Amino acid sequence: MDLIINFNKPRGITSFQCVSKVKRLLGAGKAGHTGTLDPMATGVLLICLGEATKVSRFFLDMDKKYRARVKLGEKTDTCDAEGRVIEQRDASSVTPERIERALRMFKGEIVQTPPMYSAVKVQGTALYKLARKGLEIDRPERIVMIYHLKMILSELPYFDMEVSCSKGTYIRTLCDDIGNALGTGAHLAALERSAVGSFTIADSVGLDELATQDFRDKRKGFSSIDEALPILREVVLVEEDYERAKNGVPIKSFTINNLPVGSFVRLKTPSRKMFGIGRVESGCIRIERILNL
Repeated sequence: MDLIINFNKPRGITSFQCVSKVKRLLGAGKAGHTGTLDPMATGVLLICLGEATKVSRFFLDMDKKYRARVKLGEKTDTCDAEGRVIEQRDASSVTPERIERALRMFKGEIVQTPPMYSAVKVQGTALYKLARKGLEIDRPERIVMIYHLKMILSELPYFDMEVSCSKGTYIRTLCDDIGNALGTGAHLAALERSAVGSFTIADSVGLDELATQDFRDKRKGFSSIDEALPILREVVLVEEDYERAKNGVPIKSFTINNLPVGSFVRLKTPSRKMFGIGRVESGCIRIERILNL
């Protein structure tokens, strides 16, 4: 079973628990997820089974879309509703127009500082482990891209917003920064990841659906490795090059003038069956992963 499952994560369990449940339910040997969602978050969680675990890095790099509910007037130590309130301010004067002006400040390339309650490691230690001890340390800033940011519902002191962003973006931090810009403080009250790359929540599947054999037979929400990676160009090899490539030997005879150096490609047999991932280098394609499909 070598698949990518577009799983609709429920609220209240960890991403790791989701993987364990799906793995058990489908009898998979190997499984892993691509991009952690916090326990309070819901939505698209890509789960790789079998040989698909070898290509999980490519899903981590995909852009994400979210629907977030923000509460104004309260800052928490985790920047979300599961944390301890550390500051309260009056947000009664905030208007939807002020929120929209504040959101415009966070479009495009922005700098974020990862929250202390995160899995980011500093000198080999995950930040959340230090945070649980009451420690706070300097964290390296990161540059992320906010492609789209729009308020879609105002129920002050709450408002909902849509976010399209690059990998590595912390929506909790974005909410906290917006609250600081408004002068009221804020935290993330609820979060749904609505898309990862081309995988959308409309095409996702939940545990109840996966538990039904009839549903599993329909394969909704299931993608082969080949289907799941259209962002990688495909390279169909002639027999001679295929024999070399499947043994890990770089392909030097293939014409790669139209492939950018450093890009990854889906390697296919002469009969167009995917068997690996290659990386384009100057004058050759180096074999990155061989898939036993």
